[in-house]
Amino acid sequence: MDPIWAVGLMTGTVLDGNIDVALIKTDGERIDNFGTYRLAPYPRWIRDLLEETLTQARAWNFIGPEPDIFHAAEDALTRAQSTAVRALVEDFGLTMADIGIVGFHGQTVLHRAPQPGRIGQTRQLGDGGLMHRLLGVPVAYDFRSADMAAGGQGAPLSAAYHAALLRSAGCGAETAVLNLGGVANVTWWDGADGLIAFDTGPANAPLNDFIKAQGLGEMDRDGALALSGTVDEDRLNQLLQHPYLAAPYPKSLDRFDFGAGMAAGLAAADGAALLTAFTAGAVGKALDLLPRRPKRLVVCGGGRRNPAIMAALAARAGVEVVPAEAMGWSGDAVEAECFAFLAVRVLRGLPISFPTTTGAPVPMTGGRIAR
Repeated sequence: MDPIWAVGLMTGTVLDGNIDVALIKTDGERIDNFGTYRLAPYPRWIRDLLEETLTQARAWNFIGPEPDIFHAAEDALTRAQSTAVRALVEDFGLTMADIGIVGFHGQTVLHRAPQPGRIGQTRQLGDGGLMHRLLGVPVAYDFRSADMAAGGQGAPLSAAYHAALLRSAGCGAETAVLNLGGVANVTWWDGADGLIAFDTGPANAPLNDFIKAQGLGEMDRDGALALSGTVDEDRLNQLLQHPYLAAPYPKSLDRFDFGAGMAAGLAAADGAALLTAFTAGAVGKALDLLPRRPKRLVVCGGGRRNPAIMAALAARAGVEVVPAEAMGWSGDAVEAECFAFLAVRVLRGLPISFPTTTGAPVPMTGGRIAR
């Protein structure tokens, strides 16, 4: 198959109020052209709607009928993301007729990893059929359900794209990719057939929630609070005994599995310092689980913009840390680009998850296409 233009969409669990939209040209195996990327802010009312939706999703917890708010949120975010796609494409000088497919991840509102004797469950809001009708091009969506129905974790799904990036950069087992969104996940590729990915622990979500609860804004901007605080090392060591961190991969997390309550009772600066150190310490434990510990982490996602997190990673995970831009990648765009890449793989019937990334019994194709 010749490379085609594909658009990818991602709105993370950190709920920063933005839609990540990326355009790449790919055949689903290699990247032919890194087209363009933008951050499209949601209107405030949609952001508020999504925050309330997450609250109601946690109360629902997959028991009984879905909350009514899901329908309203799904319609609103699908229309907003469709508008963002069209604007990106046209501003780049293309038309929707030039686009082969759109990869529409949707908004994760609840994710429950599988347990012995119980398959996992996940819910992403997003109406692929509606987006197809609005844009007039094929839309790949519902990327996780098939994997989970087969017994997989449903996450992370970024491994295939991260491996393609590492391959294009000529990297192997000594370099891994770390994504710092609401949750952190790592991808390790051995340069041949070995591909491993899993969620390492929290990233920005508990820190952002803690800052908001303190009435100090949306995030620890520039890591200023954490850098001015002191880490309670005894408390940190206790937190790092959490069984998830030592559990073998494959494994995945919900945004709320590790919460701001880890810093309960601490002053703002010390709480931010603790949560930042915990994110880094959890990554270090994750690297110890790999067949070969990488010497370098290439960091993408919003967390790479936090100097406190980056410094903590170097100090506490014992690894060289570089932002995605050091590789010539756009660190903000990687996850949206990933879903453009995966959409083309869905179109081609190529696997998007693997036994060593999600725990699926076999490489899984996954995803649905509205066309």
